[in-house]
Amino acid sequence: MSNLIRWEPAREMMTLREAMDHLFDDAFTRPLRMGNGNWSVPAVDMYQTDNEVVVKAALPGIKADEVQINVTGEVLSIKGEVKEKEELKEKAYHIREQRWGTFERTIALPTDVISDKAKAEFENGVLTITLPKAEEVRPKTISIKTK
Repeated sequence: MSNLIRWEPAREMMTLREAMDHLFDDAFTRPLRMGNGNWSVPAVDMYQTDNEVVVKAALPGIKADEVQINVTGEVLSIKGEVKEKEELKEKAYHIREQRWGTFERTIALPTDVISDKAKAEFENGVLTITLPKAEEVRPKTISIKTK
């Protein structure tokens, strides 16, 4: 006895939609491979408060002196290079996922910032860049006078 399955075109469309969602999620949220080695673009979080824009970049295993930060207009760039560790010739690697090579991440900032007063801190493999917002874009509080 054979089982008949009712064909529902809407169900197939949802499957296609889910596939497209996964494709876009992977394309825009998963780090890209680039550089001359096995390095990925660093994962970044960016948020803003009333007075500043904060960018956090995951850079595990990297030293602060291997990273360069630039702000040009409303664009922040984080770049650097990790030297390849000495390869052991007598070893036959089964998996080799250690990252090395150059990397660069360019991010459009959501507002004007004062780059001269920016601060960068590096702790536990996370680079935190704090960029004060320009005075003209900071929210202003206006007090109301009663008569």
